[in-house]
Amino acid sequence: MGKTAESVWGNCLSFIEDNITPQAYKTWFSPIKAVKLSDAALSIQVPSKFFYEWLEEHYVKILKVALTKELGETAKLVYVIKMENTYGNKQPFTERIPSEKPSNVGNQQVDVPVKHKDPELKNPFVIPGIRNVKIESQLNPRYNFESFLEGDSNRLARSAGLAVSNKPGGTSFNPLLVFGGVGLGKTHLAHAIGVQIKEHYPERTVLYISAEKFTQQYIESVKKNNRNDFIHFYQLIDVLIVDDIQLLSGKAGTQDVFFHIFNHLHQNGKQVILTSDKAPVDMQDIEQRLLSRFKWGLSAELQQPDFETRISIIKNKLFRDGVEMPEEIIEFLANNIKTNIRELEGAIISLIAHSSFNKREITLDLAKKIVDNYVKNTKREVSIDYIQKVVSDYFQMDVDTLQSKTRKRHIVQARQLAMFFAKKLTKASLASIGSQIGSRDHATVLHACKTVDNLASTDKQFRKFVEDLDKKLTM
Repeated sequence: MGKTAESVWGNCLSFIEDNITPQAYKTWFSPIKAVKLSDAALSIQVPSKFFYEWLEEHYVKILKVALTKELGETAKLVYVIKMENTYGNKQPFTERIPSEKPSNVGNQQVDVPVKHKDPELKNPFVIPGIRNVKIESQLNPRYNFESFLEGDSNRLARSAGLAVSNKPGGTSFNPLLVFGGVGLGKTHLAHAIGVQIKEHYPERTVLYISAEKFTQQYIESVKKNNRNDFIHFYQLIDVLIVDDIQLLSGKAGTQDVFFHIFNHLHQNGKQVILTSDKAPVDMQDIEQRLLSRFKWGLSAELQQPDFETRISIIKNKLFRDGVEMPEEIIEFLANNIKTNIRELEGAIISLIAHSSFNKREITLDLAKKIVDNYVKNTKREVSIDYIQKVVSDYFQMDVDTLQSKTRKRHIVQARQLAMFFAKKLTKASLASIGSQIGSRDHATVLHACKTVDNLASTDKQFRKFVEDLDKKLTM
């Protein structure tokens, strides 16, 4: 039997897996698919240009060794970039012969300088009447990469952030959109990128702003009839960081002005970094032309941290505060506050404060009281795994059956109900829900939610399913 793309890539992966860390393998090699083999050229599909660039920069030597072992000295590697339905990516693939000096094939950045920097331009961050063209970055230096600990839940977003901060405007992930639930570190990461860019490139103009403040400034500029000054000011920025971009939802005028600013910055090789609590595909009332631009670069999700990452976060916080805490209490906190890093850090601060103010030792009992307050005061978010288990038990099937490809009506309905409750009760994106419930895409999840809504309003028995499951999941 001759060699196939899958068999050649499978052998390469076995060799690579033996020579790099499991986390690196999981992040950078598991998502790759072998596409075709033609003579000594192996085509592999990568999720984005970001992956291609990262592989070229960090793993080109090992790829060369693995491929040469399989296909001989004339081996070639062709990267096929999985295209999204957007207009920004112009090249469907990039071909490389692995060498020890990677080149930026297919990633030509032209840095066009902004002309006519007018010193009379009004800076919306300055009190009216005071002339000052110096732009303060509005960054918080406490939010840096050192305190943004790496884990499986944030590795892609953190790596992308580091790459952007080393080469702002010079990578294919422009814009970089970081999205995820409340308290998972989006704002921290956005500031960390800005802080590191200022360290590496002090002459660059970096500006952090919330979408809400951007909207207020725009409204003010319209009132005062200086909309053009407002646009020109933002066109002078080298690195623009906009937090909570989903808040532009429904604001047509602000979206229009942001569209023009974004286009100017992007065309001039300037870097745009955005954060959102939703993936682009889930954003409501944002114009299609903006959404398509958000997808030009990389959308990286921050997920809930796993147990090991939560332990690291607690230990890092205690170390920075110069506090010691018994291991059993650290584990208790990590086991009981799972959904939100902000809550986890808040619980630690409360525990230290109670201990020092009341001159009491930090004990497990005290930790339980603090955690009880946090869990009572915050609605517990159920996990997608838990939802799948509850739905499977209710319909007397196992989770594997629920996730299977079968089209049997009762199994399809159970799967659709799991997707419906995952969207309702978690902050996960549609794409994330789909990938966890049987490797479906976001469109399948959207269809499932609409189907459940329709059936619940027309079918009494189905409505009972929804009500029963709702009680079980929200008790």
